[in-house]
Amino acid sequence: MKLKVTTNILTANEKIAEGNEKIFAEAGVFVLNLMSSPGAGKTTLLEQTIARLKDRVKVGVIEGDIAGADDAMRIDALGVPVVQINTGGACHLDANMINEVLGDLPLDDLDILVIENVGNLVCPAEFKLGEQMKVVVLSITEGHDKPLKYPVMFQESKALIINKIDLRPFLDVDVEKIRHDAISLNPDITIFEVSCKTGEGLDAWVSWIETLIS
Repeated sequence: MKLKVTTNILTANEKIAEGNEKIFAEAGVFVLNLMSSPGAGKTTLLEQTIARLKDRVKVGVIEGDIAGADDAMRIDALGVPVVQINTGGACHLDANMINEVLGDLPLDDLDILVIENVGNLVCPAEFKLGEQMKVVVLSITEGHDKPLKYPVMFQESKALIINKIDLRPFLDVDVEKIRHDAISLNPDITIFEVSCKTGEGLDAWVSWIETLIS
């Protein structure tokens, strides 16, 4: 019974996601679903990405959290359109939540919309939102075992951002294992090693994003 209920929920979500996708296509906006564990650095990465893009690319953001609006306030300070979604306990955003806030964003004026999902390496990977691409952020402070522990996340993602590499000398973490395991799960995944603190690797990531939306 649980399997049947889960299947029904995912099927219903997928239908709404297809509707969202049509809305995005009509507006001509590229949509990226950014996912990670809590504390991996999604919001900081997003701040750094927007800072590098916003003079050339029109960016909008949907912030997803269980509660609070701190991340949305950080993004708002950068002068780009942002909407906060609080799930009230749900561990992920779903297509209906996204659909309900689309009227609050100037979609026709945007080149890219980034959805920062709720911090979680499990549920967000399974729920389509209407995005063109999923991206997973993994901090090296989480260890090198995460791709094999949470395979669906890495299988579903177009790109993996290995963050906080400035801490590599201080941690017993095998970054090459992260890369190897991610590729074993998804041979087409694109991998970036970045530090949002030092800026290392961010230009390559931003340039890649620009090629996708050009």
